[in-house]
Amino acid sequence: MKGQRYIGRFAPSPSGPLHFGSLVAALGSYLDARAHDGTWLVRMEDLDPPREEPGAAGRILASLEAHGLQGDGPVMYQSQRLDIYEDVLDKLQARGLVYHCQCTRAQIRAAGGHDDRGCRTQGAEPEGAARRLAQAGREYRFDDIWHGHQVQSIREDSILKRRDGLHAYQLAVVVDDIAQGVTHIVRGADLLETTATQMDLFRQLGHSEPHYGHLPLAMNREGQKLSKQNHAPALDDGQPTHNLCRALEFLGQEPPASLATATPTEVLAWAIPNWQRDTVNAHNREAPGTIAGTH
Repeated sequence: MKGQRYIGRFAPSPSGPLHFGSLVAALGSYLDARAHDGTWLVRMEDLDPPREEPGAAGRILASLEAHGLQGDGPVMYQSQRLDIYEDVLDKLQARGLVYHCQCTRAQIRAAGGHDDRGCRTQGAEPEGAARRLAQAGREYRFDDIWHGHQVQSIREDSILKRRDGLHAYQLAVVVDDIAQGVTHIVRGADLLETTATQMDLFRQLGHSEPHYGHLPLAMNREGQKLSKQNHAPALDDGQPTHNLCRALEFLGQEPPASLATATPTEVLAWAIPNWQRDTVNAHNREAPGTIAGTH
C-alpha cells in the first residue's frame, strides 16, 4: 500500500448507543486518519437485525456529530449491500473456496476444531447450512501499529454466511473495506485475533490487506470490556468536550487543562496535530471514573 493516500474508517454495530469504549475507538481512528492527512469514513454494520436496537443507528450518528467526529462522504449501511455480499460468496464458491456446512458449535468443540471433509462431500446445498471459507491452517505475519509483530494461525474455516441466512461479519467487513479503498484499520484490541482471517480473505479476493492498529479496550471494574451486554452507560452527548478530553487521556494524549472549556471542534483542532501514536498505552484497562454517561 506504499504511496496510497490514507483511508480509515469507524464501523459501529447498531446494537446500542455509543459508550466510552466506542468513543475511544472512534476518536483514535479519526485522529490517526486526520493526523496523516487522510480520509475518515463511517460505516454502519447493521447486518444482524436480532441484535440491533431500534433507533440505535441514528443515535450513534447523532452522538458522533455531537462530539465533532464527522465522516467524509455518506454513511455506508451494510444492510443495503446484501446482493453484493451474495455475489462475492457465489464467486468464491465457484472457485471451490466456499462450501456448505451443517456442523453445530457443540460438534466443532467436541472435535477439537472444524474438520471440513464431511461437509465437502455433500452435493446439493443442505437445508440450514452455513457457508464456510476454506482457510484453516494458514499462518499470517503482520506488524500492528501498537502491538508490534504478530504471528497468527487460522484454526478454523470462517463462516461467511450463517445457518440462519444472515451474512457474517467476516465477509462483509472485508468486502466493504475493499469497496471503500480502506488502507488503515484502527479499531479495538478485541478484534486483533480476527486479523489473520480477514487478511486471508483480502488475498483470496485478490487485494492487499490494509495496515492494522488495535487500540486498548476500556474496561469496567469487573475487568470486562465496556459494551451494551455489560451495561456500559451511553455517552452523555450534552458533555462532548468532557468525554473527548477523557478519551484523549485514555489514549495517552495529555490534553491541556485549557481545553476543559473548549468546544468539541477546538478539542479536535488541538488533538489532530498533537496526535502521537507512541504515547498510546496498548494495554486494556479500566475506564476513568468520571465519564459523562446516561443509563
